[in-house]
Amino acid sequence: MIFFKNRYRIESIRLKNWDYHSSAYYFVTICTRNRECFFGNVIETEMKLSSIGNIASRYWQEIPNHFPHVQLDEYVVMPNHVHGIVIIGDDNIVETQNFASLQRKPSKFGPQSKNLASIIRGYKIGVKKWSVINNILFAWQQRFYEHIIRDENELNTIREYVANNPTNWAEDEENPDK
Repeated sequence: MIFFKNRYRIESIRLKNWDYHSSAYYFVTICTRNRECFFGNVIETEMKLSSIGNIASRYWQEIPNHFPHVQLDEYVVMPNHVHGIVIIGDDNIVETQNFASLQRKPSKFGPQSKNLASIIRGYKIGVKKWSVINNILFAWQQRFYEHIIRDENELNTIREYVANNPTNWAEDEENPDK
């Protein structure tokens, strides 16, 4: 750990010299604070979402509405974390004289840049804001885990891992009852 302004500071786990708004596929894991199971329960290998779990799922699906250069692939909301594949694409929009620019609606997540951290930050803020408005106790862990997916084999392995996450919950290291 690094000491900064008389406080310990954890070094970034992000890949040095990588531009996180680059076009790429990213595998993301976002955990709740202290791995608390806010999002629901796995019952007989099927995830049953709580009210905030439903919001976490809905808001995840809405990410491309706020970040048009983003597509989503496989994802799952688990009791205390969210796994998802985020695809950041090229945001170069070319206007022609036959098409007028459309004014985008302001994002409910506020002004954003186009990198992965901004996308995840906006998502986390949206879910947290909903919990506050609805008086639901909820908190995210600071930061998130990401992995840059390098090829199609890795992509397919991660897709399978995400899809099978509820089935494998009993053995999952994120499972507090394990």
